[in-house]
Parts: sequence; structure tokens; C-alpha cells
Amino acid sequence: MKLTAKLKLELDLEQQQLLLNTIRETNILCNRISQLAFKERKFGKSSLQKEFYHKLRKKYPQLSSQIFIRSFAKVAAAYKNNKRTLVKFRFNGSIAYDARLLSWMEDDDKISVWTLNGRQPIRFVCGEHQQNMLGGKIGESKLLLRKNKFYLHVSVEVKESEGFESQGYLGVDLGLAQIAYDSDATAFSGEQIRAVRKKNVHRRRQLQKKGTKSCKRKLKERSGREARFRNDVNHVLSKAIVKKAQRTKRTIVLEDLSGIRNRVRASRELRRELHSWAFYDLRKKIEYKAKRDGVEVLFVDAAYTSQTCSQCGYCDKRNRKSQSVFVCRECGTQSHADLNAARNIAEKGRQLVIKRERALFECEDDGRVAVNQPNGGVVVSEANDEASSVVQLKLF
Repeated sequence: MKLTAKLKLELDLEQQQLLLNTIRETNILCNRISQLAFKERKFGKSSLQKEFYHKLRKKYPQLSSQIFIRSFAKVAAAYKNNKRTLVKFRFNGSIAYDARLLSWMEDDDKISVWTLNGRQPIRFVCGEHQQNMLGGKIGESKLLLRKNKFYLHVSVEVKESEGFESQGYLGVDLGLAQIAYDSDATAFSGEQIRAVRKKNVHRRRQLQKKGTKSCKRKLKERSGREARFRNDVNHVLSKAIVKKAQRTKRTIVLEDLSGIRNRVRASRELRRELHSWAFYDLRKKIEYKAKRDGVEVLFVDAAYTSQTCSQCGYCDKRNRKSQSVFVCRECGTQSHADLNAARNIAEKGRQLVIKRERALFECEDDGRVAVNQPNGGVVVSEANDEASSVVQLKLF
């Protein structure tokens, strides 16, 4: 599977200027290619290269031939889904490097990067996890400029862990008061996150009210911090869920996120948080970490999971007394509403696997070939008591 290692480049002033000039000249070329592509209605990489390579090569002799090849590919990709609007590239936008433009030196922390002034040996720094990732098969890289600092995002093909025979299902319900609640009664609390977000909303409103240039600049900076905050939270949470499933040899069952914003009952303040929280990003992080660690992930329709009793199966919207309380009107079972929903999600995962296995057996009986066979495992894990364990996400 492909992952991205993020490296920070350590540069002197001369190297910074060289990389900045290289990025800008490359994006000037991309904009020129884009103009020609839009005018001539040629959008394929091969057709662009065949039609414009030699003409542009004379006009931009300072750029290497491989930079031209990567630029044609970048423009073609940009027009793939929309050919009706002229594509414009930012002068400081990222540029792609392949093995012909970037190589890894014998020193563990150095790379050789092509610039307008020839190749430059550049030192990078990264964490232990990123360093371990670089042991995989390295693909294309992207050079980025963020707040006057240069980074290299490296695509790496890493080996996936061998899967295991599932011994049960770990259902996960996503929400706001608790970002996630699993079928073992473990709650991943959003208390700290809500406090930070409340502070951010208050500060953002103050800056918007003033409306000065400096305030607008601070708003932009704050937006970047909030995005990084969400990213950090989702990394911590997804890691905890996947490691738990791996340790207990269970399949993770998640709700299909379509319509989640309409299903959650919340105050206006909570609903604002819901619309800005990156649930899809959390799902993608759980998916790729699970795939890397050999854990299967299933997605189920979460309709009525918050109204159905996980003990007797009785469904009634009046069972949901409040955002956090579930009381079954049929059998009297009481539990945390998110725990009840998580157990229903786990059960839906179990039923999904049973249906797939039944379809597999029917195919075998008919002499047909079945594909995408799931892992086995038909037991839903059950907690013996209703006491929830709350996990506070430690980020700072």
C-alpha cells in the first residue's frame, strides 16, 4: 500500500532561494502549458508533450527535460475532470520530483535535488515513524513551500501486515460529545477538543469583526492551525481504534458516513462543530492504518442503529431519551445511547459477513467462482457491564 512520508528540509539561504526559484519557474511553465492546452483543446499528456515540448524547450532552456515531462503530466491531470475552465497554478504551488530529479544519498538524512543551478545536496529531518517508512519502495515526491519552509512529501510503497482470522467485531459509533464510542463501552472523549474549538470560534469571530489586514492574515494562520489540530486528533483516534482491533483480533465495523450530519441530534453549537469536523478524514485514516496492520474494515448502513435496542431488537424512536441515554420501551434495557448504537453497528457487520459467506456457499454449490472473500469470524464481542471507559485524547 502507498503512504506518504513528510520530511522537513534544512536549507541555508542560498538553497532556499534556489528551491524557491525552481518552484516558481516550474509553475510558470505549467501555466504556459495550461494556456496552450486550453486554447488548442489538447488535454492528454502524450498529445501535449508531442505538440508543445520542442517549442517550449527553446523558450525555457533553464528547465530540465524531466521537469517538462512532469509538468505536462501535471497539466493533463488538472484537466482530467474539468476541461471547460482554464487551470491556473500558484507560483508557489508544489512541484513533482521523480527518480530522475531526486535521489537518496548514502547519508541517511540527505537527498540530492535538481534545481535551476544543478543538483544540490540537502539535509532533511523527520520522526522515527517517517524514517521507518522510507525503508519501503520510494515513488514520486512533491516539493512544497509552507510558511517560508520547504517540505518534501514522499510516496512510499510499504508492505502490508498479514491479515488474521477475525474472532469478532468492533463496532464504532461516531459523534460529537464522544468523537467515537466502541462496542466495548470505550468512549473517546471530545471534551478537550470541544474546549479548543470553542476558543477558536470565539477568537475567529473577534478577528472577523475587526476586519483589518492583520486580522485577515491571522485568520488565515488560525485556519491552518485548526486543520492541523483536526489532523492530529484523527491520527491519535484512528491509531487507538486500529491497534485495539489488531490486539483483540477483530474486524472494525464503521457506519457509512453519508447523511451523518442529518442523523445526529445536536444543539446549534454542536451542529456547527459537526459540520466542520473531518469525519471522512477520520474514516480514511482508520482505513489505511487498518490495511497496513492487516485489520479488516466493514462499512454498514447506520440507519436506526440509534433507535434499535441492541439486546432485544425493538426499534422505536422514543427509545432514544436524549443525546446520551437509551431506554428500551420493550425490554427495559438501559445504556449509553452511543454504546447501544456501536453494538448495533457491530451486529450489522456480523450479519453482513454471514450474508457474504452464504453467497459464497451458494456460488460453490452452483459451480460459480466467488471473489472478494471476507475473513471468517461470527461472534459479536459483548461487554459484561455498562461501565464505560473514557479515553481522553492526549494531543499536547
